[in-house]
Amino acid sequence: MPTPERTSTEEIVAAGREILETAGPAGLTMQAVATRVGVRAPSLYKRVRDRDALLSAVAEASVDDLTARLGAAGTDLAELAAVYRAFAHEHPHGFRLLFTASVSQESLNRSSAPILRATAELVGEDHALDAARLFTAWATGFLQMELAGAFRLGGDVGQAFDYGLRRLIAGLSD
Repeated sequence: MPTPERTSTEEIVAAGREILETAGPAGLTMQAVATRVGVRAPSLYKRVRDRDALLSAVAEASVDDLTARLGAAGTDLAELAAVYRAFAHEHPHGFRLLFTASVSQESLNRSSAPILRATAELVGEDHALDAARLFTAWATGFLQMELAGAFRLGGDVGQAFDYGLRRLIAGLSD
């Protein structure tokens, strides 16, 4: 009789996402995940090839989470920006992981679809990709700086985000 499975890939990835957010990328180890799911580290290798595969699985799960949230937000660019910002604040390490080689092109294509739909409505199909790139670059840069604590001149960073977003949308709408 085969040994019963003590964990699943889904549990491993969920534990990996939790560890990533609490301990950062350096803390995301096979041993830490094994401890979290209640198995010995060698048991993880039945489901996850190595730490790089674990990191990729965590990155893919992060993209899937963000994609689902963006998909539920509709096509209002301001709402999509709010969802994007909320995700970055809830999962700062997962957010940073989105911009690494650990994420597949297929996942990136899925996650960009809601933004492309919104920008197509705003500027038309011919310029939707350009507008989506502009929006994503601005929002990502702003959020990376915000998460790093780089806005140190005072003022309300949330208001600055909203101001920038309004100006960006206004510019795209012209």
